[in-house]
Amino acid sequence: MIFRTSTTNSLVISSKDSSTIAAARTTGVPVLDQSRGTSNLPMVPCNEIACLLVRQMISYDTHETSSHALTPEGAQIVLEGSHEARVWAALPAKGEGNPVGAQELKKKVGDEAAKVGQGRAFKNNWIAKEGNGFVKAVTQIIDSTQHDLREVESAGTLQAGEKVLADLRKRKLISQRKGQWFTVRRGPSFSTSIAKLETDLTVDMLTSGAWKTASFKKYNFEADGIPTSGGALHPLLKVREEIRSIFLEMGFEEMPTNSFVESGFWCFDALFVPQLHPARELQDTFYLSDPSTSLPPPDAYYKRVAQVHEQGGYGSIGYRTPWSHEESHKLLLRTHTTASSASMLYKLAAKCRDGFRPAKLFSIDRVFRNETMDATHLAEFHQVEGVVADKNLTLADLIGFMRVFFKKMGMNDLRFKPAYNPVHRGSMHQLSWSSMAKRVIHVGRVGESRPPILRDVLFPAKAVVHSFLGSVPLPVCGRSLITTRRIKIGIATCAGSLEAACATRA
Repeated sequence: MIFRTSTTNSLVISSKDSSTIAAARTTGVPVLDQSRGTSNLPMVPCNEIACLLVRQMISYDTHETSSHALTPEGAQIVLEGSHEARVWAALPAKGEGNPVGAQELKKKVGDEAAKVGQGRAFKNNWIAKEGNGFVKAVTQIIDSTQHDLREVESAGTLQAGEKVLADLRKRKLISQRKGQWFTVRRGPSFSTSIAKLETDLTVDMLTSGAWKTASFKKYNFEADGIPTSGGALHPLLKVREEIRSIFLEMGFEEMPTNSFVESGFWCFDALFVPQLHPARELQDTFYLSDPSTSLPPPDAYYKRVAQVHEQGGYGSIGYRTPWSHEESHKLLLRTHTTASSASMLYKLAAKCRDGFRPAKLFSIDRVFRNETMDATHLAEFHQVEGVVADKNLTLADLIGFMRVFFKKMGMNDLRFKPAYNPVHRGSMHQLSWSSMAKRVIHVGRVGESRPPILRDVLFPAKAVVHSFLGSVPLPVCGRSLITTRRIKIGIATCAGSLEAACATRA
């Protein structure tokens, strides 16, 4: 059996020899009488033959064909003659009438025929110029163009060869058509009916035993799978890596911040936060139940901190409240990375016993707070912190440094507002105008560490420590049109927006 296809991706069927599928009429497949040709056959979709091949009901060979068809202009020439022949027919014989001018010729045969026909008629020596007009140069012609197009219309090709066909294609009188035809044979699973193939082995089939007689569809290991999407960096990770690169570029050293669980001493007491401060209540801090207490900190340092809290020192009158060892030894999820900074300052001071050494440290890591989640608060977020320790530092140095730092992040309009923080002396909030969000956003807080914090760790008298603290999500939201953290970096983040986001900031 033979299937023929045209450019419409459909099939027609014809009988070829004795191996033709005998039940073609039963299955509703049209059979072709070769004497009638293939032009008026019913068409079968190409995917049907592919479906039968997958079921192993048939096998087939593919053959390519090429033919030509007339364009609308070519069909007109078959009926009316070529442009050059129509120009010749419109002119009088030489010496038998007045020559026909160009404008008059256009009126007789039309603009297109006059334009194309004049040149080809002159080339064939069919017409001649006489005065301001044209006359016939020969008494009779043979319209080979019309003759060739009639042959193409009936046979789809020309015996004259490819050169003449190429000329007709160049004149846009014919168009080439490519097709396929298939020689189809019976397959190992040939049948006159099509049974539904099972695609999955189900529990019901195993229970009932229906799988024993069921026909299963074979896996197509050559089929294309679902396109995989490329990896994309989360906006939070992009900004975090950008901040880290800026710190390293400015000569900072990264602090170890892998201690998510801290004691109340390092998280609050060492930073001069009173033991009765509201931030230490259960509604603001996550406390551990097992284990609930930490190992004791260095004894001498612990006693100095406790004395400053109770009685004061280094210019402070203290908090004048009883010191609670139980409160100081509670284990909790750190509420800020400053707990790691306090431990690093203690270790740094120990190294300075034989001479003070300036230091620049930073950290970027997770912190935890017992917050009610809303548009601007999460129970877990990333915090960035920096510490600069040197002698004779001033707030002007700190403000200048922060301007340079945030300029590298694309935030030029930085403002500072006085604020209170138990950790700082001369504490300030940092504000920046966001051109994307069209508003002023809070990007962090800075200040000079209070003397009790430094003297307790035995820093020299002239040593000054500047610290700055901020939340990584704030610059993320400030540099985008999204102002809700839960949408930008929380569980409501759109995966599509992450895949479409640029890998780097322009």
